[in-house]
Amino acid sequence: MSATTERDGLRRTADLLRRRIHDERAALRSAYELDPDPDALLHRHAALVDQALREVWTAAGLPADAALIAVGGYGRGELFPCSDVDVLILLTEDPDATLAPRLESLIGSFWDMGLEVGHSVRTVAQCVEESAADVTVQTNLLESRLLCGNAALFAALLEAARKDFNLQGFFVAKRAEQEQRYNRFNDTPYALEPNCKESPGGLRDLQTIVWIALAAGFGAGWDELAERSLITPEECVELKAAERLLRTVRITLHYLTKRREDRLLFDHQEALARALGIVATGSRRASEVLMQQYFLAAKKVTQLNTLLLQNLETQILPQEADGIQEINARFNKRQSLLDIADDQLFEREPAALLEAFLLMEQHPDLKGMSARTLRALWASRDRIDEDFREDPANRANFLALFQQDSGITHEFRRMNQYDILGHYLPAFGRIVGQMQHDLFHVYTVDQHILQVMRNLRRMSMDEHAHEYPLCTRLMSSLERHWLLFVAALFHDIAKGRGGDHSQLGMADVREFGESHGLDAEDTDLLEWLVEHHLTMSQVAQKSDLSDPEVISGFARLVGTERRLVALYLLTHADIRGTSPKVWNGWKAKLLEDLFLAARRLLHGDTPEQAKGLPERLDEARARLRYFGLVEGIEEKLWHELDTVYFMRHDIDEIVWHTRMLYHRSNSETPVVKARPSQVERGLQVMVYAHDTRELFLRLCAFFSRHGLSIMDAKIHTTRHGYALDSFVLLDPSGDENYRDIVSLVEHELTERLMREGALDKPGAGRLSRQVRHFPIAPEVGIRPDERGQHYILSVIAADRPGLLYTIASTLNEHNINLHTAKIATLGERAEDTFLISSPELQATSALVRLESALLERLRV
Repeated sequence: MSATTERDGLRRTADLLRRRIHDERAALRSAYELDPDPDALLHRHAALVDQALREVWTAAGLPADAALIAVGGYGRGELFPCSDVDVLILLTEDPDATLAPRLESLIGSFWDMGLEVGHSVRTVAQCVEESAADVTVQTNLLESRLLCGNAALFAALLEAARKDFNLQGFFVAKRAEQEQRYNRFNDTPYALEPNCKESPGGLRDLQTIVWIALAAGFGAGWDELAERSLITPEECVELKAAERLLRTVRITLHYLTKRREDRLLFDHQEALARALGIVATGSRRASEVLMQQYFLAAKKVTQLNTLLLQNLETQILPQEADGIQEINARFNKRQSLLDIADDQLFEREPAALLEAFLLMEQHPDLKGMSARTLRALWASRDRIDEDFREDPANRANFLALFQQDSGITHEFRRMNQYDILGHYLPAFGRIVGQMQHDLFHVYTVDQHILQVMRNLRRMSMDEHAHEYPLCTRLMSSLERHWLLFVAALFHDIAKGRGGDHSQLGMADVREFGESHGLDAEDTDLLEWLVEHHLTMSQVAQKSDLSDPEVISGFARLVGTERRLVALYLLTHADIRGTSPKVWNGWKAKLLEDLFLAARRLLHGDTPEQAKGLPERLDEARARLRYFGLVEGIEEKLWHELDTVYFMRHDIDEIVWHTRMLYHRSNSETPVVKARPSQVERGLQVMVYAHDTRELFLRLCAFFSRHGLSIMDAKIHTTRHGYALDSFVLLDPSGDENYRDIVSLVEHELTERLMREGALDKPGAGRLSRQVRHFPIAPEVGIRPDERGQHYILSVIAADRPGLLYTIASTLNEHNINLHTAKIATLGERAEDTFLISSPELQATSALVRLESALLERLRV
């Protein structure tokens, strides 16, 4: 038979198989929807593909000494609807010129059949060599099975793999692999868009256990592990239930998206919930009900993964001599783990539940808790009842948990993981796994709280002093700084109850302080911090910090330096704990500027002194001399700038502006200068031009058209009618090399500003996924400032490309003068504040018209 005839026959076979696979997959889906048995579907789908691959292998006419082997998840005999089909083509020697084209045709036929095939072509020796260098290859071979071809060659592969297999090395490598995977997902199963396969608590955690057990010869299923007493019968049931839920979620995701999608994106959560028959409740969406079920399953998986890895380690790795060191009458140290003296300890003495975590903090040499201790903790969590909570000794132990020198973050996370924290504080138990759809939090409420505690804890540790030096200095000077950990625990504890969570949380933390014996001063501080935990960020990001009244009002609210320091540190940690994307250097600088100014006011300075205005001008002059500018040369420009300018801009900006403008303060052409940000990644742009009503609008349009988001805008008008506007710009994609676009921005923007005519309106950008699925109703507020000369316009809306242009164009159409703009972007949520004026705004009807127009434009 000619090669052409063979290829044609193979193509016809692949074509027939493609149609058959399509029809049989559809039948499998229909059967699954009638009787959703995930295990049965995975095995039937794998069997379907097995048969198709055998037929095409036969049609390809491969030599009798070759073998086709299923590896990976497919090798287990399980295949998700849209997963890759991983196969190994095993040969006795490298393919020659005759075999190579046949293999190419075979592999092409796999794809022609509609299968996404991951393939490798190797000899036994090559497999062994690859396996020694890559634990992933070792893992694939563990679950391999022969589909068709030379059984003796496959047996030789298994024998060679077993011969060189290092079980201890494999265990260490798989554990390290899991740690690295956890790091990629910030060590939490509770991200709002988890990956049901790879995230902590996902299917990969279960597969890791199976791989290690299989390699050790302990079996390949939960029942076999239970028979060897590696898990209890109850844990076996729990593992099967969690695995079933995770598999069901992943199967349904594949069917919904028609691709290999393992992320529970907001785009899919509502449809996924409907497909699983989950309905909304009076207070929660169906997607929120689904996700809480998912998080509980993921929590159970991480718990049991920890237990099983410990039990497997004791069986696989050489253990220290079983020297038991007594810690006290209730606990021992066994192989660097905290171990209970007997299995009934917590049932007999419930107080030991909290003592266990306290001992972990007090003994840094302990690496963790033994599997039987963790099991006993979980089994006895219900012993924490009202009588337990009211016991003075238990209250003293719980309070002591905040006050130790080490282990605080780890132990509070462990307490949450094993439901001890939620049982001791029922209010905390209610927010475990609770979603937050506010467009900037990326964690559930409980995980956000623990993230904030972690951030505060790092501020108190010398080894992290380089991260935020000012915060570390303040934390070390704060009397009883551990109270901040308590404030963090309670600051969002009332979310989801309805009403103002800050007000509701105040009552919770006051009751806690009084019942746990805190003195009145400390309890008042905690209550005040919970009430005002959002205040400092709102003032820093929404108010004009150059206005002495803003600083004075904030200082009056704070009242004492202790409160100021505590609030600054809590606010810093809180913003950083929402999402890695929300925190940036500009937010850090705003908070620090407000903190320093308010502290100087509390020390008795005037508002001008609090902003350091005299020192700022002296420092700016000194730096100008450093750059070679002769003394007094700045005065002509500075004469045209008022006090507000010098209070609003920092020394570095004043010096930069002066160097660029001292010789052209009356320039007839626009002056545009740009430079990479001096604070953080980004671009700073200065525009100096004759002031016109449309200037700010033109600038917004230009930046939007170039895909740059305005993170900060300072708008100033000189005494002689020039606009001196400063911007901080970011590329939302994070791909921009800002140094490369300095000349482009300077040249193009100057040219655009000199050109007369119609505005170049920016194009409509795409909304983010989160905004599309969890839209936020825009809010607009307009109120007079304290002097009654200007109005403060506040806008809350879903962030989107061109948002600032939309606002600016609306203001321009209503003849509104814009004086300052404070741009605050919190994830996908924009909270912007503008200082505006217009004679027309004296009339209520004009205010209503402006507000209505803005709301109409901002609806998405």
